[in-house]
Amino acid sequence: MSDPIADAAYASPAIEDARRTGAPGLVELYEEIADCPACGLARTRTQTVPGSGPAPAEVMCIGEAPGAREDEQGLPFVGAAGRFLDELLGDIGMSRETVHIANVVKCRPPGNRDPQPEEIAACQPFLDRQIALVDPLLIVTLGRFSMARWFSGTTISRIHGQPKRFGNRLVVPMFHPAAALRRGDLRTVIHADFARIPALIEEARAIRAEAPSDATDPALAATAVPPPSEQRALL
Repeated sequence: MSDPIADAAYASPAIEDARRTGAPGLVELYEEIADCPACGLARTRTQTVPGSGPAPAEVMCIGEAPGAREDEQGLPFVGAAGRFLDELLGDIGMSRETVHIANVVKCRPPGNRDPQPEEIAACQPFLDRQIALVDPLLIVTLGRFSMARWFSGTTISRIHGQPKRFGNRLVVPMFHPAAALRRGDLRTVIHADFARIPALIEEARAIRAEAPSDATDPALAATAVPPPSEQRALL
């Protein structure tokens, strides 16, 4: 008799993507995520959306949570915001084949609402492991919820495009691509921020050469989830 959970995991596009890119650690992680019951989103999801792309990778983009299209297809950023992300990456000579893409929450919140603090906390161990496996030189946070992991008490409007060093890598906060779908004036801003990525990669390579070990990287340390009032203010 077949195991429905095992069958679903085997059929997961994200797991197949990890197998294709030759990242065994990600396959194991994604299989665990596929069977995760840690929060209420497990009862409403169609499937989990752990991430996509190679590991290791120099650049890792971290968004907020899957939407309806992602929930259907099992891969991150496949809707309208994803098409804009592809455009942004293409403009700097990059693609999904070279960049690792993930979200702070691995299941779609009902109605595409904001992820709740307890949902972010439930997924945090998975994201910690994912960052360790990908070991990016540069993390690009997309949106206020991923930004809050590294930059608390401020807003994207104030610090977008401004990198900060954490251990042996750089983290740069940027607007979520979906923001440009709501506000056309942000397209130019987001394009300008993404245009800085090649130079930031060079800077991050120099940092990694100087400090190859990530043992003290705060990005992999436990990070408190900001309260809902602070999360709502981070825009």
